[in-house]
Amino acid sequence: MAKGITYLKKDDQVEVIAGKDKGRVGKILQVFPEKDRVLVERINMIKRHTKPTEMNQQGQIVNREASIHISNLQLICPECTKTGKVGKKFLEDGTKVRFCKSCGESIESK
Repeated sequence: MAKGITYLKKDDQVEVIAGKDKGRVGKILQVFPEKDRVLVERINMIKRHTKPTEMNQQGQIVNREASIHISNLQLICPECTKTGKVGKKFLEDGTKVRFCKSCGESIESK
């Protein structure tokens, strides 16, 4: 996939198809199109060690999401609730929309 081109958007439901979290489902929190990576809610959790500061007297270990490559994710169609390929097409009024290739319905982020 070319850099900067992505078919995933914020608030889409996705399923992980490769890696340690394979089979898990989550919502996209943030998209990084220049790196072809996304942050997915409760997927690819890492431990972040923070140093003590004036505000935080003690250092701590914080669990947070790390980004995951978009090739390891597949969009879940909100209409047919299946994972599948995504296409793009133009409607009669000239707007460009994403659609599910399994059921043919357009995919709108809720």
